[in-house]
Amino acid sequence: MKLTREVKTGIFAIVSILLFVLGYNFLKGSQLLDNVRIFYVKYDNVAGLAPSAPVTVNGMQVGKVRDVFLETTKGGKVIVEFGIEKEFEFARSSSVEIYSSGFIGGNNLAVIPDYSSNDMARSGDTIPGRIQAGVIDGLFEKFTPLEKSILASLAKLDTVLTDLHDVMDEKTKTNLQQSIAGLNETISSFNGAAQKMDALISDNKVVLDSTFVNLDKTMSNFAKFSDSLAQMETGKMIAELQGTITKLNAITGQIENGEGSIGKLLKDEKLYDNLEGATKQLENLLEDMKLNPKRYVHFSLFGKRPKPYENTEE
Repeated sequence: MKLTREVKTGIFAIVSILLFVLGYNFLKGSQLLDNVRIFYVKYDNVAGLAPSAPVTVNGMQVGKVRDVFLETTKGGKVIVEFGIEKEFEFARSSSVEIYSSGFIGGNNLAVIPDYSSNDMARSGDTIPGRIQAGVIDGLFEKFTPLEKSILASLAKLDTVLTDLHDVMDEKTKTNLQQSIAGLNETISSFNGAAQKMDALISDNKVVLDSTFVNLDKTMSNFAKFSDSLAQMETGKMIAELQGTITKLNAITGQIENGEGSIGKLLKDEKLYDNLEGATKQLENLLEDMKLNPKRYVHFSLFGKRPKPYENTEE
């Protein structure tokens, strides 16, 4: 039998819809093909119970919360729909309790079985509900320290804002605006200087490169000089310099003691007096030669005899 294109399209659409429904239920955590029994429970307050929350019996998970919604009647109850996925039988008179699994884990449902009754619950029944004592109060207790901390922080923030309002008068605001304007001008000037510096570096790139090359050569020569200086016999040089200084000290001591020609010249007073007298006589001789040159130099073209020396009073 040959199927038409319309039939193939219809079969493909039905299969696609089934796959979509199965995938959606799989992502929700529902097991469509399993025997899941659905039950309902009413509460005045679910204390933050959310869908997909575990349903447990004596701490073992037997199902999960499927939906949480408000009752359409005037009672305003909150109806919780949950499913039991395991083979677990419990009486219709049993209770379903909301309990806390921790501050981070949230709230869960727990089935409290009633073993005194033989009237077993059937899928679609409404089971009595209750809330574990202290669940709602525990939430407030957990948020109380946070509330106190927030209130204290708000009080401090109000004080800071008040002080800031007192400080930020019109004069302060004007000064602050002027400071910000000056800072903007400074930043603009710095940007201009940076641009000029970039241009200067770009224009003198060749010179700077040559300078760095010469500096590198100078450092290399200095390194070589340091190596040569390190290889010199500095100990011998210092010893020779010390010997020279010792000899110079000895010569200075001899001169100080009047030994040798220089020492006698400096220390002998008679030699000093003789030199002083000789110097004075030499001055007189030079003075006389200047005043009476004919006494010392005689020149005659015809051989005339010089006149005898005449002593003067001067």
